[in-house]
Amino acid sequence: MHYILVFLSFLTLLYAKPTDFSIIIDKPFNNALLDITQDYDRQISAVGFSRDYKTSSNRQNSYSNAFNYLDSLSSHGLQMHLIRVDNNSAEITLNKASKLSKFSEAVALVKTPSNGYFVGGYTLDGSLIVLKLNSNGNLIFNKKFGTKNYDRMNNLILMSDGGVLAIGSSITSRSQNDPLFSTGLGLNDIYLTRFSKEGRILWSKKYGTIYDDRGIDAVEAYDGSIIVVSTTRYKKNKNITLMRITENGNKIWLHHYKQDKTTTPHKIIRLRDNNFVVALSQIDTMRKEQIRLIKFDLQKNIIIDREIHTTYNSVIKDIKEYSNSNLIAVGYIEDSYNTDALVMLLDNELVLLHQEHYGQDNYDKFNAVTILSNSQAAAAGIFTNENSQESNMWIVKLNRDSTIAQVSTKTTDFYDELKKIFKEEIHNNQIKIREDLSIELNHKNLHFNAGQYKLTPEQKKFLDKFGKKIIPFLKANMASIDTIEINGHTSSEWGGANFTNSYLKNEKLSMNRSYSTLAYLFKKQTKPTQVWLSKVIKGSGLGYSKKIVFDNIEYKQRSRRVSFKIILNKK
Repeated sequence: MHYILVFLSFLTLLYAKPTDFSIIIDKPFNNALLDITQDYDRQISAVGFSRDYKTSSNRQNSYSNAFNYLDSLSSHGLQMHLIRVDNNSAEITLNKASKLSKFSEAVALVKTPSNGYFVGGYTLDGSLIVLKLNSNGNLIFNKKFGTKNYDRMNNLILMSDGGVLAIGSSITSRSQNDPLFSTGLGLNDIYLTRFSKEGRILWSKKYGTIYDDRGIDAVEAYDGSIIVVSTTRYKKNKNITLMRITENGNKIWLHHYKQDKTTTPHKIIRLRDNNFVVALSQIDTMRKEQIRLIKFDLQKNIIIDREIHTTYNSVIKDIKEYSNSNLIAVGYIEDSYNTDALVMLLDNELVLLHQEHYGQDNYDKFNAVTILSNSQAAAAGIFTNENSQESNMWIVKLNRDSTIAQVSTKTTDFYDELKKIFKEEIHNNQIKIREDLSIELNHKNLHFNAGQYKLTPEQKKFLDKFGKKIIPFLKANMASIDTIEINGHTSSEWGGANFTNSYLKNEKLSMNRSYSTLAYLFKKQTKPTQVWLSKVIKGSGLGYSKKIVFDNIEYKQRSRRVSFKIILNKK
């Protein structure tokens, strides 16, 4: 087994800060992370549960924050826990927890187009919850729904219209007065509810056989139909059921794969070739759990059916596809005394290429994985210290070869140095420096008039001072610099022009603004500096694609600008 050395502090919130990108969030009692995603600003977010037994008397009538709202639902027990970490430094940038009614769990985290979140979960009394949060974790809307019977959510998936589909199970209803369903099908039924992006329930339906069916996961096909994978339990066996429904929830086909071996589905994904892969665990003749992967098409034709035999019990909990069609899968592997987190790399034929085990001599596992923008991956799950009985929340970043990535402090160091260098300009609100090393020019004297691209005296004066500060700093750190971008921007208007002409004119104008700025700074440099800059500097026009908008109102004057961005190399 491959072990990770983890160093924990003694604070209330503890997390590892070694060179390995392995973050342990250590709180009292058993905790876990169940889903993970990457934000559009490249940070990593994960959701799960922690426990707290302190009481709360907060009973407000209205709430602007999702976590304050959830605080009002319960006085003790399980909490929904949302963690966000910096993709480079591994610093925790958001850490919010809130009690859910009657020991609830948050099981799924989905990104919204506005960099916020959908969070799905359930309560132990059978209610289901879908929250929509903004990027800071504040409440946009909340929906508590379900039948009068016991319901449970297993996953929440993002749909192409910006809404979500909740997948789970519901105990059969025989009441003709049930507001959602007139009857059930079996003992438990597959239960699906589709929401619009505004939180409106589009439909809720039950499906299944006369046996015990539970919805596990679903994925949207390229044509808008939905493939659902579920379990069906009858007598002593538990097998899988695949179903295809329309975007409105009407059943196209349902196929139950009945066999003697107990088989449990865990995850289904759509591949780039528009086929599907479902990850299963299957009990073999030695009563061990083994991994099984099935690739099939939209008409339920099986393309590949592959078993991966391991020495110990092995389960894949999540799987994702890289751009080259290889796959990364995470889960756990266990023997009689120890459970480790499992990472597997597979080719496009579902053949195992490599695997790694992570953890200590205790109980550790990965529940979810997401592929990051730079082709690394981030996994979330459970970590248990060697001499502890309590599980902790765990986030690990993985390289393409499944090894643990290293914490990068380079971006953070550059960000801190730039803030020091431009302390005066930041204080005077001339510029704003972001953690991704982008530099925005804020002051109105640094913006362009409508349709203009030639630099004004005020802009030249600023660039003289700006260049004398930033060029020496960048040159001194040239070994770390990959690209220096100078991006031109415009506002969205262009009077009297149709869309095509407006777009093209704005593109040309933004490129002219970028060129004017680049040329002015470049001509001020010595020949050796110019030679170096010619290798790393890049001018581009972004038109009005990055216009400044607040509360759906465009700030046209602020949109007419240039911005800078420093991109570091990956060494």
